[in-house]
Amino acid sequence: MENVKVKMWKITWPCLLLCLGLMPMMAWAEYSEGVEYIVVAQQPVETGDKIEVREFFWYGCPHCFHLEPVLREWRKTMSSKAKFVRTPAVFRNTWEAHARAYYAYEVLGVSDKMDTPMFSAIHDKNRPLDDEKSITAFAVEQGMDEKRFRDAYNSFGMAASLKHSIDLQQRYNISSVPTMVVDGKYITSASLTNGQEELMKVLDFLIDKSAKERKRAPARKK
Repeated sequence: MENVKVKMWKITWPCLLLCLGLMPMMAWAEYSEGVEYIVVAQQPVETGDKIEVREFFWYGCPHCFHLEPVLREWRKTMSSKAKFVRTPAVFRNTWEAHARAYYAYEVLGVSDKMDTPMFSAIHDKNRPLDDEKSITAFAVEQGMDEKRFRDAYNSFGMAASLKHSIDLQQRYNISSVPTMVVDGKYITSASLTNGQEELMKVLDFLIDKSAKERKRAPARKK
C-alpha cells in the first residue's frame, strides 16, 4: 500500500505544479483582446503613477445617463491604483455647449457634484440645456454664482480645453459614447462587454493588467 501511495504522489505532484502554474494564466484569460476590449497604440496619460481610467461621454447621451449611477457606485470601490477622469466628447458643434458646461464645472471645482443633476435635468426632466443661457440658468439653480459660471464658461482657457477633448477623441479614434479607455491603451464599452455590470468587471481586469504591465516596463515619462 505504501508503494502505491508513493507512486500516486509521484504522479500527482507534477500535475499539481502544472495546475498551480496555469491558475494565474487562466485568471488572466478571463477577458480577451478583440472581444471585451481592444488595444490601441499607447498614448500618454495624465494621471502620473495612477492607472488612468478615462470616460468619453456626452450629457445628452441616454447610454451615458444610464451608465452614470453604475459608474458612480463602481468608483467608490475602484482600485487605489487607478484614477478616474472624464472627457466630454465633441462629435458635433451642438455638443460644444455641454463640453463647455463640464469644463466650467471643473474649473469651479463642482464637476462631481454637477454631473448627476445635469444628466437628470436633461433625461428625467427633458430640459433643453443646449446653450449658454439655459445652462447658466441651471447652474444658478444649483447654487452657483452667475458671473463666476459665465466667466468659466467663456474663459480664455476654454478653447484649449475643447481642442484637447477633440484631440483625445481623434487620437483614440472614439466614435461613440460612453467609451472607456484604460491607461492610454485599452478601450472598452458596455457594447463590447454586453452590459454595464460586466463593463465594471472588465475595467477592474484592465486596471490590474495595466498595473502588472507597468511593473515590467521601464518607467514612463511624465
